[in-house]
Amino acid sequence: MSGPEIGRTTWRALRARRRDVGRLAAWSVVESLPALLAGLLVARAVDQGFLAGRFATGLAWLGGLAVAILLGAVATGRVYRSLGAVVEPFRDELARLVVHGALHDATRAGGHPDSAPVARLTHHVEIVRDTFGGLVMVVRGFLFTAGAALLGLLALDATVAALVAAPLLAGLVVFAAALPAMLAHQRTQVRAGEALGRSAATALTGHRDVLACGAEERAVAEVDRRVDDHADAERTLARMSALRSLSLGLGGWLPVVVLLLAAPWLVRRGLSTGAVLGALVYVTTSLQPALHALVQGLGGGGLRYAVTLERILVTCRPPPHSGSAAIPTPEPDADRTAVRVADLTFRYGPRARPILDNFSMALPEGEHLAVVGPSGTGKSTLAALVAGLVEPERGTVHLAGRPVAAVAPADRATLRVLVPQEAYVFSGSLADNLRYLCPDADDAAVETALARLGADVLARRLGGLAATVDPATLSAGERQLIAAVRAYLAPAPLVILDEATCHLDPTLEATVESAFARRPGTLVVIAHRISSAVRARRVLVFDEDGPLAGSHHELLARSPVYRDLVGHWDATASPAADPDRAADGDRPVGADRVVTTDRAAVAERAAAAGGLPHRG
Repeated sequence: MSGPEIGRTTWRALRARRRDVGRLAAWSVVESLPALLAGLLVARAVDQGFLAGRFATGLAWLGGLAVAILLGAVATGRVYRSLGAVVEPFRDELARLVVHGALHDATRAGGHPDSAPVARLTHHVEIVRDTFGGLVMVVRGFLFTAGAALLGLLALDATVAALVAAPLLAGLVVFAAALPAMLAHQRTQVRAGEALGRSAATALTGHRDVLACGAEERAVAEVDRRVDDHADAERTLARMSALRSLSLGLGGWLPVVVLLLAAPWLVRRGLSTGAVLGALVYVTTSLQPALHALVQGLGGGGLRYAVTLERILVTCRPPPHSGSAAIPTPEPDADRTAVRVADLTFRYGPRARPILDNFSMALPEGEHLAVVGPSGTGKSTLAALVAGLVEPERGTVHLAGRPVAAVAPADRATLRVLVPQEAYVFSGSLADNLRYLCPDADDAAVETALARLGADVLARRLGGLAATVDPATLSAGERQLIAAVRAYLAPAPLVILDEATCHLDPTLEATVESAFARRPGTLVVIAHRISSAVRARRVLVFDEDGPLAGSHHELLARSPVYRDLVGHWDATASPAADPDRAADGDRPVGADRVVTTDRAAVAERAAAAGGLPHRG
């Protein structure tokens, strides 16, 4: 997610309510009448009234200013009424987006209810609503008030208008140049706060495992590091307020100094005393407050608006893929086949037992399939056959209606991407590694993919997209994470993960698989943990009677092998009947039925539950 995307979202919200925005602008013109007339009327009151000895005439001119102020007050009430017609529908759109994202994540295969969307709905959306309304008001107020004041100054004297406009423009330039840095630091502060919350929550949730493996100091150090990061981000953000003060000094107070210093010269060239006083009225009662509201509004609420809206869009909307616009996750299209395997037979050697024998399968576009089974039953062989890496003894494989055997190897990357267990990372920049299959992906798409797959922390630790990657210094899990982001960005509609997340902890593995499940296209996961099957729409289990497909619940009823992999002792057992087996239900597929309680196993679980680093 980038600044332009935030701008486009805001612009679309305003364009969708053009009539209400037009009404808001019309009332803003009336509201700005005091800013337009104040200096002129004060000048007339002084020159033609009080200094000329005509007290009643001076009061009459000031009475005209009072009428303008009353009209402006009436218009202010109408402005707020029009503002509600612009802001409230935008809030409703964001609420629908959050609800849609929460329901999608909770009802998709393997999904579960999450309290975080509730926080986004009740807190983040209200922040965006309030700051959006505030931004509309301060930007609108500055444009109309400053514009009216400058027109009034121009009516008084063109030279005076130029003397005031020059420092005002300088202050605006300084503020505009500092805004990107302010936004970056605000984003860092928000992310540091979220990271601190996650670290503290995982440490508290996994405190028993932390105590069991003696990792108290390590867990405390991790939380302490997050506290320091958040404090550093807060201090940096506070220092940025100096730039706001500089822009206010240049644009708000320097014009006053310039007018006072230039007053004798202006009077000598024929400017009246009332005109000088009127110019000061324009600066102090209109330009200076309008600039102050703009700088404080954009520098405070504006930054919160951008960062909070960014978090909502990133977490509640499926990300753009290969630079395309974000679209909802598609359901499988039964009328269009992504993978079709017909009468497939394969064996390693002419006299070996067939790994696959007359196997047929069809996957519609948008399907999410998990392939499970004991070791050596042919899961990875099936992945290699579908990807076209090996040729079958008999049978055919079609991808998107095209026979794989007839597609040149160089062109197969447009149809599928296969991520093996041993991920390949080459020496070079992180960006080059990630863009290897999609060279045209821009930084925004890459950063979105990193965030979706939970790899943004790794990218920051390595030094960003431009950092040089040394494969020898990476753990197996870090290499798998880089390879997963590379595949996520690839344009191929079919992704095959062949135990490609086996070195990741269960939480990060779930994040990666969930991101691929929301990615447009078809996903096949050769699973090493049974939780991958629970998250999938369909499961293919290599049963003793041959491959058998179905949903998780269907296979529990139909396949003894699948029940065994899940952790059932027999056809009538259930996880609830055996808590030890239920707790161990996420063990690697095909592992022995042994519930370990040794210190190493507890430490590994503490690493996943307590937020401790788990490498390789």
